[in-house]
Amino acid sequence: MTFAVTESTVVLGIETSCDETAVAVVMGGTDVLSSVVASQLDEHARFGGVVPEIASRAHLEALPHVTVQALAEAKIDLSRIDAVAATVGPGLIGALLVGVSAAKATALALAVPFVGVNHLEAHLYAALLDEPNAEFPLLFGLVSGGHTLFVEMTNHDSYRVVGQTIDDAAGEAFDKVARFLGLAYPGGLAIDNAATRGNDKAINFPRAMLNDGFNVSFSGLKTAVINYVRANPAVSTDDVAASFQRAAVDVLVHKARRAAREINARTIALGGGVAANSLLRREITTAGHADGMAVVLPSREMCTDNAAMIASAGWYCLRRGEVSSLDAGANPNLKLGVAQR
Repeated sequence: MTFAVTESTVVLGIETSCDETAVAVVMGGTDVLSSVVASQLDEHARFGGVVPEIASRAHLEALPHVTVQALAEAKIDLSRIDAVAATVGPGLIGALLVGVSAAKATALALAVPFVGVNHLEAHLYAALLDEPNAEFPLLFGLVSGGHTLFVEMTNHDSYRVVGQTIDDAAGEAFDKVARFLGLAYPGGLAIDNAATRGNDKAINFPRAMLNDGFNVSFSGLKTAVINYVRANPAVSTDDVAASFQRAAVDVLVHKARRAAREINARTIALGGGVAANSLLRREITTAGHADGMAVVLPSREMCTDNAAMIASAGWYCLRRGEVSSLDAGANPNLKLGVAQR
């Protein structure tokens, strides 16, 4: 399909990979005309985590309304949409299929291209929405509930993973520790809040693999927290939260800093839900500037799953000439650098 991509090309983005039903309208890859997110937090909070079947059903109910709201806020009609992009993976298969099916149906009805977007790649563009002219090479830290990756970007069309978790993702560790401590869901925000009241030097939790390559490990840290609390039941929960957060952030910043130096990065950026953590944002900013690098942090709204990053990534895919077939399916285990076409 021949398709001319310009600064006025408008992409409708749909994101349903997990527990956020999101639709956005983005023009030219970076101009966010609207970004609407319907959270399922209340539906899953009583279970302490996301229940896939509940998530899928909630997407089915919310997506039509969220789409109408996104178009209304963008002040455009469906006829102005030039392409439709949707997350095809990774994620929960039932949830993904809701968004993919809606996106393909919309693209077919409008006779416009459909673009299947890799959710991990989209997080790269969430960081660049406010800084589209960030200098390359760029070291990107994707830190979320499901993934922890350090990615080298040499331009918009080229990136490679230089480090990743060998067990738990950073966000997964935050959630598990928060659940063990009896804190609210979602765990990342609860840990961040509790840490403001605690002493982050109270407990010296381990920093695994600190000087061993660019991979990270958080399983041992999680276990150390559990063992410490069981051995010291009277310990302050706020001190545990603060000390755990400090250990996790120390590892993330140290690894990102070393990886950035290795690739001679001009910019260091973060994305994913954990990128909203206040301590991580402060520490990575200080470290990056100390090393002479620009630091790019998405707004907290763009750290969590959203459709603006999907539409943005879709625009860059279109600019590369990447258009997906309407036969393309969803892949819950999709890896970074693998497209669904």
